[in-house]
Amino acid sequence: QVQLVESGGGLVQAGGSLTLSCAASGKIFSENVFAWYRQIQGQGRELVAEVQNGYRNNYAEFVKGRFTIARDDAGNTAYLRMDSLKPEETTVYYCNVETFAYGLRTSGALWGQGTQVTVSS
Repeated sequence: QVQLVESGGGLVQAGGSLTLSCAASGKIFSENVFAWYRQIQGQGRELVAEVQNGYRNNYAEFVKGRFTIARDDAGNTAYLRMDSLKPEETTVYYCNVETFAYGLRTSGALWGQGTQVTVSS
């Protein structure tokens, strides 16, 4: 079972930047999708960005042009570079390792604790 540890969050002023890291332990395959989510009201999550080798990176509309996702297959690590951060993006960010097939997104990984991003105005 894949275990995930997020890091890199912190306090930044509006317009600033942070780079989040996702360290995944266990068997990670090239076809796996690395995805970043952010916590929304309650404990729900919404997709921010995802990357899969051989496929175009995918970004939520609200972060396009500002966030960049990258993957380090050798190190089983994914990153989320966040530029021009906005106060409304203050929340907990999580990563996940997923398989996408037959139109379904699945994951055997457990959610990590996430990393807190706080953007001050």
